[in-house]
Amino acid sequence: SMPSEMLMKIFSYLDVVSLLSVGCVNKHFYHLANDNGIWLKIYSSCFPPKRTIWKMKSEQTETVSLGCAALHDREPGYWKKEYIFKQIAAVKSRVMRLVKPVDLYTGLPRRNREAIKASGLSWIIVLKDKNGKEHVMEKTNISFKDTSVTIRWCSTNWPCLDILSTLKLFGVTPLLPDQSGAPSKNGPRRHSLIAEYHCANLTENSIAVGADNVVQLFSLNPGLLVGLWKEKNEIAFVMASLHYHQLIERSTLGSATVQYALPPNKPVLDDVDPEYGLHDYSLHLDMHGGSCTYLCGTFKNLFCRKGDIANGYFRLTVVSLKDNTKHLPLIGTVGLSWETDVFKGNVKDCYVMDVTLLDETEKLFWCFSAPVYMKLSSEASSLYDYMGHIYTTDYADSEGKVCVELVWLEKNKEYIIVNLVLYISTKKVNNWYGTNY
Repeated sequence: SMPSEMLMKIFSYLDVVSLLSVGCVNKHFYHLANDNGIWLKIYSSCFPPKRTIWKMKSEQTETVSLGCAALHDREPGYWKKEYIFKQIAAVKSRVMRLVKPVDLYTGLPRRNREAIKASGLSWIIVLKDKNGKEHVMEKTNISFKDTSVTIRWCSTNWPCLDILSTLKLFGVTPLLPDQSGAPSKNGPRRHSLIAEYHCANLTENSIAVGADNVVQLFSLNPGLLVGLWKEKNEIAFVMASLHYHQLIERSTLGSATVQYALPPNKPVLDDVDPEYGLHDYSLHLDMHGGSCTYLCGTFKNLFCRKGDIANGYFRLTVVSLKDNTKHLPLIGTVGLSWETDVFKGNVKDCYVMDVTLLDETEKLFWCFSAPVYMKLSSEASSLYDYMGHIYTTDYADSEGKVCVELVWLEKNKEYIIVNLVLYISTKKVNNWYGTNY
């Protein structure tokens, strides 16, 4: 019942986030909160015009600005849109400056933490049940590694696993990071779909990673780990591993319904010996289990001759069984740490593997971050230097495979990597170089 003129006067004192929020109350408030006069004042105060040789008093400037055709000839909400688009462009420009410096070893941006902070980026998961009701989980715990970010959600209010149909992982950025500060449920935010997972028969359609006395872990591709309470078979926590290369783009450039697709590679001319299939590749490998890092290293000059192309894959040998000078120990007791509000634990013989593969031009060729587990092999080690049980770790997606072979040395209480091979799909290589192997 309050007159529109009085409401407009009140709205003119609101900050940007409050003005956007009050516009969501009803249609009447929405139209009033779109007023070009209010938004032009906000726009002008944040993005003042460039200096001119003419000096004008502030009263004259305001009179000219508010009385010009830019105010009256524009459709309602024009200056609101202009302000928002310019703010978004400013934030993107600042983030791009931060991610421009690249680490020579990993081929990835060096200042990822600063870029995430500048963008106000956070992550949520949305669980949808079979009735269409959505459950949003926002409480997170984040840890950073050399090439990835691990995000964990824990709560005492998870919906029943049996009624869930899908789980969606979103990157969330505040519409106006400089104004809104820390993201909140009430502030305007933008959602970017990173991945969608089907929860029906989760324990049957996912990979069992491991278990301890309290929880059992299941892996869903790409990069999601679901921990279930053993006794109740209900969700205890969810953990996502995101590679830095996928982080900024997929978390900010997608829409609420469509994932962001990376642009295709532009191949360069290659005049090296044609007998080489791939050459001068570099691998950065990080194996960790939460707070502990078991292996972090870079391997240069990897290659694959044409004779190593078989069964639809290029084979890149990183660590050879025959060359014991390159065998690598894992530092510490291998296990994946987990924690909720009340409990915590460690599941042995599983960890998160981060793979970053660069091509001969040091451009990022293949990468992932995913939970994996070590499986006891039926074979015993035949190596004279390493007598013990053999364990294998395997990872596979649409672009390639990783096969790791380890020997457990009981005396030293440590694992030794004696074989590490990457298999890159020919389809991936053909798309990358525009060739046909």
